[in-house]
Amino acid sequence: MTSYPPIRLSGRWTLDDRLARQVHGVAFTLPPGARAFTVELSYDRSAGVLDLGCEGPDRFRGWSGGARSRYTIAPTWATPGYLPGEPEQGTWQVLLGLYRVPLDGLPYDVTVTPHATPPEPPAPPADPPPSAVVPASARRGLPALDGLRWRAGELHAHTVHSDGVLTVPELATLARSQGLDFLAVTDHNTVSHHAELPEVAARTGITLVPGQEVTTDLGHANAFGDIGWVDFRRPADTWAKAASEQGGLLSVNHPLGADCAWRQPFTERPRTAEVWHSGWWDRTWGAPLSWAQAWRDDLVYIGGGDYHRPEENHPPGAPCTWVLAEPSGEGGRAIVEGIRAGRTAVSAGPEGPLLLRHGEEFLILDADGLVLWGPEHRSVIYGDRVTLPARPGPHRLETTRNEVMALCT
Repeated sequence: MTSYPPIRLSGRWTLDDRLARQVHGVAFTLPPGARAFTVELSYDRSAGVLDLGCEGPDRFRGWSGGARSRYTIAPTWATPGYLPGEPEQGTWQVLLGLYRVPLDGLPYDVTVTPHATPPEPPAPPADPPPSAVVPASARRGLPALDGLRWRAGELHAHTVHSDGVLTVPELATLARSQGLDFLAVTDHNTVSHHAELPEVAARTGITLVPGQEVTTDLGHANAFGDIGWVDFRRPADTWAKAASEQGGLLSVNHPLGADCAWRQPFTERPRTAEVWHSGWWDRTWGAPLSWAQAWRDDLVYIGGGDYHRPEENHPPGAPCTWVLAEPSGEGGRAIVEGIRAGRTAVSAGPEGPLLLRHGEEFLILDADGLVLWGPEHRSVIYGDRVTLPARPGPHRLETTRNEVMALCT
């Protein structure tokens, strides 16, 4: 059996390198006959943070950010976050994202091990049993409107394809067990999870929306739809253009989220934003709503739980985004189109107080004693199933202590 010596690449990143651009490539060439390779990154993690990815001679091959320090690419399988396929001849790049670099620099070592015989993939975990939970949209008796149905879901979640801990089947089953109709899988800067979605959706009974979280050190955005990979290294305007041209949609994520707050420039601001993020833990804090009002006067509000792991103590659907959509749509296209049309609402969870703009009416559920706030109207809600004439503009339900409980566009 042919064996190849490892390719060793070392250097030191400086703060000037980080300021020049976020992502740098370290070039290598595979020996003829190599059919797979493994990359390992080593550096002092107490001194800084380097993200990890890969670009082939002809295409982007994947990204795992800071979630792992090793990946393998082989003809029929790859480490989650990366795309399998025969390695092309030519110049490859180990991509390194300079996320945190100290003033005195950050030394690194990269080892590329070519394989003449592709290694066997690791054994996948057993799929969980399917959930029998009836979706909240059905349990709550929400009416149809012109052939459209309200559907409850999660629009921001991660798997082992980036920095989550669950596989795609595990995440889909968990979301279904929370009473959700749909789930967008939005791993960071990769689409390697997209290939799994159709089969997992059919098996678990939940609509899976292809997504990717376009992630930079100046802000994150979700690109929804089966639109191909969006190059996070390019200006933000190109992300929106790429999504639109392929029938997808771009949404600004957690715009006030600490060091992930939105600071990217846009020529034209996207019309969709994750106004309610799971990090909005004190919902008497009005800054997210103030940001939304300043961003665009026709903003479409959505929510995102940003689910990564169980110990975060907020399952998929917290917050829950509701979309009035066609009852069917291959690959989640109906959900994307419903969001694009502005037919959305957000609640704390699939069972929480709910405010829907249902045609010419507001449909308000389980909100007895809450206050309906709008640009030109406010009133106390009496009863657990109330309809009121709809008024223009975004509206919300609040408690008497001004805690936001539900939003609608």
